[in-house]
Amino acid sequence: MNNESVAVYLGLGSNMGNRQENLERALGFLSQRLRIAKVSSVYDTEPVGSVSQPHFLNLVCQVNTRLVPTALLALAKGIESKLGRGGKSGVPRPIDIDILFYGDQVMETPELVIPHSRLTDRAFVLVPLAEIAPDLRHPVTGKTITELLGEVTERHKVCLSGRIAKEGECTRYR
Repeated sequence: MNNESVAVYLGLGSNMGNRQENLERALGFLSQRLRIAKVSSVYDTEPVGSVSQPHFLNLVCQVNTRLVPTALLALAKGIESKLGRGGKSGVPRPIDIDILFYGDQVMETPELVIPHSRLTDRAFVLVPLAEIAPDLRHPVTGKTITELLGEVTERHKVCLSGRIAKEGECTRYR
């Protein structure tokens, strides 16, 4: 446990079951242990990698916590388990919770990499993150989230959820 509260950014995604409800339930469980400061809009996104999966709903939230990173990871994994997530990646799942940033801390262990190792390549993370923290700086690259978003090269749609998207209404990243 830290003596001071740390601003942490979490990425949440769901592509199985009632996706919106899964995100809401995960936020509810998180709020029991963390102070939720900001929550982005929800985005409907194409899956990365295994494209035979259903689309995801994704959001990013800023929380404040005194939990150390490993305890926060344990909390996230416990919530994933409670909502029915198995241990496999690359398959549909009711919830996925990733630690994107933990203050300006940089760490790499077999269990946890902070900042998240693939966030700079993923529009589905950077779009909602830019909505709530456009000027947040990556502690390794020194670039803002807005700058990182401008450099994304993945080829996936990121659409604001809750709207039936017409051609051109979603952002397709290179």
